[in-house]
Amino acid sequence: GRKLVVVPRETPLSEIHLENMLRLRRAGAVVLMAAPGFYNAPQTIDDLIDFVVARILNLLGIPQDMLPRWGEHHLSSDE
Repeated sequence: GRKLVVVPRETPLSEIHLENMLRLRRAGAVVLMAAPGFYNAPQTIDDLIDFVVARILNLLGIPQDMLPRWGEHHLSSDE
């Protein structure tokens, strides 16, 4: 009954990888690729890592302060 989040990191994905990820998804798992977003203008490798980790924690319902959740906007001291 727990949520399963699978975070594949290897590429390129073979047909076997894709079929297995589809099986996992159909069984209820969440497949989140370890691919950072660049729209938040990361400045360091740690920023790229934090992006992926924050998304995983959000999916698991674990509080984090690395990035806002989708749909939220955190105000900076400039705003």
